[in-house]
Amino acid sequence: MEIIKSSADLYAAYKEIAQKAADLNNASAVLGWDQEVYMPAKGFEVRGRQLATLASLAHEMLTAEPYGNLLTELAGRGDLTDDEKRNVVLSLEDYNKNKQLTPAFVEAITQQTSASYNAWIQSRKENKFSIYAPELDKMIALKKQQADMYGYDKHPYDALLDEYEKGANVTLLDAVFGDVKQQLPPLLNKIKQATQVDDSFFNKHYPKQQQWDFSIDVLLAMGYDFEAGRQDMSEHPFTTSFAPTDVRVTTRVDEDNYASLLWSSIHEGGHALYEQGLPIAQYGLPLGAAASLGIHESQSRLWENNVGRGRLFWHHFYPMLQQYFPQQLQDVTVDDFYKGMNKVEPSLIRTEADEVTYHFHVLIRYEIEKDLISGELYTEDLPETWNSMYDKYLGVSAKDDKTGVLQDVHWAHGSFGYFPTYSLGSFYAAQFYQQTAQEISSLNDDITNGRLTGLTDWLRGKVHQYGRRYTSEELCKRITGKGLDFNTFMQYAGQKYAGIYGL
Repeated sequence: MEIIKSSADLYAAYKEIAQKAADLNNASAVLGWDQEVYMPAKGFEVRGRQLATLASLAHEMLTAEPYGNLLTELAGRGDLTDDEKRNVVLSLEDYNKNKQLTPAFVEAITQQTSASYNAWIQSRKENKFSIYAPELDKMIALKKQQADMYGYDKHPYDALLDEYEKGANVTLLDAVFGDVKQQLPPLLNKIKQATQVDDSFFNKHYPKQQQWDFSIDVLLAMGYDFEAGRQDMSEHPFTTSFAPTDVRVTTRVDEDNYASLLWSSIHEGGHALYEQGLPIAQYGLPLGAAASLGIHESQSRLWENNVGRGRLFWHHFYPMLQQYFPQQLQDVTVDDFYKGMNKVEPSLIRTEADEVTYHFHVLIRYEIEKDLISGELYTEDLPETWNSMYDKYLGVSAKDDKTGVLQDVHWAHGSFGYFPTYSLGSFYAAQFYQQTAQEISSLNDDITNGRLTGLTDWLRGKVHQYGRRYTSEELCKRITGKGLDFNTFMQYAGQKYAGIYGL
């Protein structure tokens, strides 16, 4: 006689499998963090094997037929709580998607990620794209294969986009970036015709330790929990999470360019606050994971731009900064500092771009990787295409590969479909911040006086606590009453830069 298990028993079995797979993935994340922060150069080959083994084991657990049967059984039960039902539905979607990838493919792409990253590092050191190109070409081939495995209706890039921004597709993004191409150039042209602000004081000598110490002060004020995280240095700033109780950020320093470290720390701190705010009780389950990369990016861009590059923030923090750098900033007023940090000028480096030109950097990457995946662009043509597009959209051209096609690590990681989420995040951030100002009457006074945790608490209640319960659009509508609205960003940017440049 077959024993019919209770829903509670079945859910406990599901939870155990999902959390064990999460343990493996988070062990991989620890190795990945070490690879980018501390690992010696000779460790790359074996580290690739280690990461591939863990990824393959996790994939096998989450694509095993008994696990799928368990999810199907649970999905048909009517006595689950709302949270349990949502976890099961999302896990079943993930299961069906993961089943499209074979264990051999997962192992191959994980190993290729390590090889591509190593080649990217070497290429940057020697400033030669040709070192990276063969490994990148292998990665692109694997991503095309992955798109075919997932399946798609119109464009192979759609299949890869869905990994980062559920529901996004080329049709949607072409429309969004169509708005960027139509509405941002007039603002940029007005700024070009205005008197340029001075930011030369950023290029004085700012010792590393003082930069570092001030960034720690700011992260603490934001509410980042250093008992559940840490900050380190890496080639490319990033945030990684192993659980809400262990979320780490990295940054990079340039002693002759103060702008390099601080806003990277604030940006990554925004990501980290999101991860630390996810419910620990849902560890390893969909409701314990971020809604999407677009929403994730909304958190980092909100803190970096709407707050960290805002005038109110520096009323409190600028006197502190002057204590760290009295000689460098003794003749620089807070208004000078505010205007200088928001200087708009076409440039080559995405991570250091201003809020207006930033979205052209993302647009270029979106159009390039879309064509790489469709086969309309070949790897060997990337440097030339890159420079041509930078000239077209921003009127600048890279003097070498390091400041051009080699500046981002994303393609080495296989993160095709990731870049558009940066712009989507900025647009969501503008809407969320506008809504915050409407709901927290003391927000301006709080930020002016360095009290930032009220904003953190609002984001915890509106965004962080829900995990993957809602899609980006559903969450945006829940918070602001409408979906993604580029016009809100344009209103914010127009007002901000009109004040800075006297437009």
